[in-house]
Amino acid sequence: MSGTTATAGQRADMVRNRRLLLEAATAAFAEHGVDVPIGEIAQRAGLAKGTVFRHFASKEDLLAAIMLQMLDRLIDSADRLLGADDSATALREFMSDGVEVLAADRAFCEVIGRPSLQHAEVRDRIAQLCDAAEALTSRARERGAVRGDITGTDVVLLLGGIHQTAAPLLPVQPQAWRRYLALALDGLVATDAGPLPEPPPARLEIAEPTTPS
Repeated sequence: MSGTTATAGQRADMVRNRRLLLEAATAAFAEHGVDVPIGEIAQRAGLAKGTVFRHFASKEDLLAAIMLQMLDRLIDSADRLLGADDSATALREFMSDGVEVLAADRAFCEVIGRPSLQHAEVRDRIAQLCDAAEALTSRARERGAVRGDITGTDVVLLLGGIHQTAAPLLPVQPQAWRRYLALALDGLVATDAGPLPEPPPARLEIAEPTTPS
């Protein structure tokens, strides 16, 4: 009985420590970027540095876990909005939610292209996000609310593009991303303009990281 209790207590401690580490790492990376030392993250979490590596074998594994949390939040937003009556408003709200999440996290742009994106779970979740965004975009296309040649993958790429455009302004103008989001949303509206150049991407493929020669 005591062994069972001890095991249950150990599991509870592991769950608690992982949560504390993810919360501390998310806050540290969002504020200062991905170069924050592991020791500082452990200190923020009130844990020993060795505890970090018992949960995450490397900083890349820790970044991957944080990326999964962010992607899950965006997927949940898309799924929630899929039931909205107004498809155009739903797509706008999804994009607003998405850029706001990215704008609050300084580490996002720094993570793009890093090995953490080569984690199978992260790549699978990115595909799920594109599928969720396509479901929203498809409804808006069918109702004539957006251009007929816009895809969910286009929308996901635009989230990062809007954030990167506004990024230099965010330290002094935290809501600057809303200006560029509005410009992008105007570009999605169905018009009599000709088709977009180049075909849409079939899937959001993340390039393999290059090895310095």
